[in-house]
Formats: sequence, structure tokens, C-alpha cells
Amino acid sequence: MPEATKVQERLFAAGEFSESTGSQLIAVENPFDRSLIGHAPDGTADDVDRAVRAARTAFDHGPWPRLSAAERGDWIDRLADQLEARAGETAAFVTDEIGQPISVARFMNGMRPVQHLRYYARLARGLEGEQVRPNVDREGSSLHVRQPLGVAALIVPWNHPQSSTTLKLGPALAAGCTVVIKPAAESPLDIFNLAVAAQAIGLPPGVINIVSGGAETGRALVAHPGVDKVAFTGSTAAGRHIAAAAGERLVPATLELGGKSAAIVLDDADLDHVIASLRVASFANTGQNCVSLSRVLAPASRYRQIVDALVDLARDLRMGDPQDAATEVGPLVSARALARVSGMVEQAQGDGAVVLAGDTAAPNDLGYFFAPRIITEAAPDSMIAQHEIFGPAITVHPYADVDDAIRIANATRYGLGGAVFSADEDAALAVARRVRTGSIGLNGYRPDLGSPFGGVKDSGLGREFGPEAIENYRESTSIFR
Repeated sequence: MPEATKVQERLFAAGEFSESTGSQLIAVENPFDRSLIGHAPDGTADDVDRAVRAARTAFDHGPWPRLSAAERGDWIDRLADQLEARAGETAAFVTDEIGQPISVARFMNGMRPVQHLRYYARLARGLEGEQVRPNVDREGSSLHVRQPLGVAALIVPWNHPQSSTTLKLGPALAAGCTVVIKPAAESPLDIFNLAVAAQAIGLPPGVINIVSGGAETGRALVAHPGVDKVAFTGSTAAGRHIAAAAGERLVPATLELGGKSAAIVLDDADLDHVIASLRVASFANTGQNCVSLSRVLAPASRYRQIVDALVDLARDLRMGDPQDAATEVGPLVSARALARVSGMVEQAQGDGAVVLAGDTAAPNDLGYFFAPRIITEAAPDSMIAQHEIFGPAITVHPYADVDDAIRIANATRYGLGGAVFSADEDAALAVARRVRTGSIGLNGYRPDLGSPFGGVKDSGLGREFGPEAIENYRESTSIFR
């Protein structure tokens, strides 16, 4: 990654890097050894205004929304080429920035963003902007026109900063929108590889703009009158504030929020397969995934067997230097994250839960390490079983029968992911249909880019992925004739 993106004290608007109008900087610390890796501006309201005005000018007067969808697809492909050329450097930098194991970063923040952009470039080439519909009330037809919404604010999380950006950026650009991206305060540096890539291909100025900062920067962006659409991934608490602010302005918002997903293990499930799947679905990225299967529901007849297998798994996970390709569990992203996760587990223990494993030695005394934990004897309605942990800890709950398993799975304010494990796929499918969630897997949890992804209840509003995501960034006009 170019040196300018490692110590980034500028913003990106109208195709150029420029100084922030403020003096406050965000210090970025490597969570493995606490070394300082760079700074980013804590963007001011004036910085946000500059970026939104650049996006507004590019949308209202620039070529981007006036290109054919196929032409935009070609531009998106060229952007993907640039990201692909930088994928290895970007992944290594993300690992330093947030402590993500490099094996995860190489895919999720190296190659997955490229896949996102190529997919939406392909969809753009087949995108229809107009449709003639026969009239129902009278003879003749009317014209249904789909047009880009305008300026889209993309507010992205730190846990997969690159792919969380491109899964919004791809459909926004395909639709013809211009964007202002605000990365999370924990990961404000890696995003500027997009700025470098945009400059390298000569992308029209103002199509992509970037303002780093914290919560105040985000609030200024959502409240800006020049923003026509908000797309946010993050916590449910922050999502509520964004939804309220967007609602006040009657601006559409797509919100992908927290999760408390359940893995329902039926009594005929292959335990070896279950454990192999949960190794990734529950513990990948050090458990810092919104869709982590953080609750395991086990039939009472196999409960002890499943708990023992999970404890063995937790102790077998390799905790270490995130730049080591063999590492599966790295440090948590920050001291605050470590305090929150350890505090939740300690409270659960104080409330009577039993905490197992957790005896894996940390590789150093500096990193924000938390050894994987398996938590039993926690009531399904307890704090640890109801709230997002966002760390390498899962709860295990026995159930009496399938109806009881479904009741426990649904007894949460979240509904983002989930999985059902069974040797009988039809039986697993019947259970999956009864779980109230935005997505669920059979014998594993493997989201696919071609199918809608999002949550119900407190897990969010709207859907990303698939061709449906492009419609998040378009509006309808009917021309009656």
C-alpha cells in the first residue's frame, strides 16, 4: 500500500487529497503490539460539507449518472483491477490496523472486494433503466423509469472494512450514484486505497469521496441536506440514531446491524461436520463478525457430547500473531473491545454460567488477546445469551425437542444469520423455514453474493448482496401516457 495511505492526514474529495479543516487526529494502534501505525483526520462538519458538495456536483453536473450502465460497468471493472493489484498489501495493512488474522484479511479485505466490484460491474451491463408497462385502467402503456437516487453516504464498520465498503460501493456505482464514504474510527486508514485506485484509473472527480472520523463525523454526514441515501453497517444502537436522522429528512436508509445467530444442531447431525463448520462460523475473525453463530442449541441427549467437542475446538484454535498465516484467533480490535468482551463473560460467570476453555496462552503481554471461551449453564434469556458478544465466546443451550429449539432461536431481538445441522436436509430445511432471521444456512453458514443479505427485528432494515442491492440506490418515476 502506498506510504501516503499509512499515515493519512488528508481527506479525499473531488478527485484530490486535501487537508482537513480540523486539527484533531485519530491515532491508529496495532492491537497486536500496540505500536502506532498512523493517523487519520477526525473529520469536521466542514470536511463533510466539502465531500458532499463534491459528490453533489459530480452527480448533478458530471458524467457519471449520464453514462450508460454498461459504461459504468467498465469503470467498475477498472477499479477492481486496481484493487486486485493492491490486494496483498491492503490485506497486510488491514491486519496491522485491526488485528485481523491475515488468512481472513487476504480473502475478506483483499480478494472479496474485487469479487464484489466485478459482480456489480457484470450486473450493470445488463441493467435496464426503462420498462414499458401496459395500462390497467385504460388502453395504452406507461413508462417505468429507474433512476439513480443521487449522493449516497456509505458508513462502514471496522471488522471487514474493505469488503463492507465494496458491497455498498459496487451497487451504488452501478446504479449511477456518487458516494461519500466514512470508515470506522477503528479502521480509518485502509480505505484510502480506494482513493489511490480512483486516481489511477482517472475516475471522474467526485464520484468517490472519503471522510474519516468518529461519531460526530457520521452524524454530520447523515444530516447533510446534500445526501440522498444512507447505507450503514454497524451496531444496532448506532443504527437507531442513523435511522432517526434519516427519517427526519425522509431519506431512505439501508441498515445492516447486530446479530445473535443460533446454530441449531439436530439429533442426527454429524458432530465432526458441525465442529468443522463452527470453527469458521463461530470463531473466524476472532469472533468479530455480525453473523457469528454465537449460540449453539444442542439436543439434551447429546448436550454433553457437543459441549466437550466445542471445548476441544476452543482449545485447538491457534491464537497468535495475526500476520502469521497459521493464526486463527488474533487480538480483539482495541482495549475497549477487550474490556467489553471480558466484562460480559465475567458477568455471565457471576450470574451462574460456567465458563470453559480460556486457558490458551496469549502470544505476548501487549496484544488485546482473549482466549476462546465456551459458556454453559447460561439461561437463554440471560445477558450473555441475548447480547452480541463480538468476540471468541459462544454459549451452548440444551433443548427438549425441535419446537423448543426454534423457540430458543427466535427468543432474541436479533435476526441476522443462523444455521441448522442435520443428516436429513429436508428436516433441516423445515426447521430453517421457522427461524425468524434474514438468512440461514443448512449444515453451515455460507452467504452467497448473489442472494439478498440483511436482518429482521433489531438486525436491520433492507437487503444487500444480489441484484436487489442495486435497487437500494435507484428510485422510480412513472411516465403516464
